[in-house]
Amino acid sequence: MPAPIDMRALIEGYFAAFARHDGAAMAACYHTHASFRDPVFELYGAEVGAMWRILCSRAADLRVQASGIVAEGDEGRADWQAWYTFSSTGRPVHNIVRSHFRFADGLIVEQVDDFAFWRWSRQALGPLGLLLGWTPPLRAKVTVNARKALERFIATERETK
Repeated sequence: MPAPIDMRALIEGYFAAFARHDGAAMAACYHTHASFRDPVFELYGAEVGAMWRILCSRAADLRVQASGIVAEGDEGRADWQAWYTFSSTGRPVHNIVRSHFRFADGLIVEQVDDFAFWRWSRQALGPLGLLLGWTPPLRAKVTVNARKALERFIATERETK
């Protein structure tokens, strides 16, 4: 009988890869049929890994710190913080996130990240985020822009293979 897979170690490895900006190693932690959702994205399958690869490839000053990592059965959670410069505006961001994970076949099959979008938008977008960061139209615009950037990144990855 094979030894049980340590899901806590999987999550610790995932955040260690994040801290060293290794998007490919992060992507390897996900199941082929994974889903990811946060206040900006709703992604499936290969899109999930691509999101982490683009983020890590563009995050020159990214710093990540995880804590409260728990894995019990097929579920887990972690609190984490990220400090980085938002590339579109050059503004510093300190994002505070809670991740919820579901596991299958020794990998992450579902991740839901929760963070205060208005807090993030005030930092990342400045006055615009302060005034409109709580509104659905601004959130939708951020989502559309992020989705377009991800699709361009995925297309570029395909071209270079």
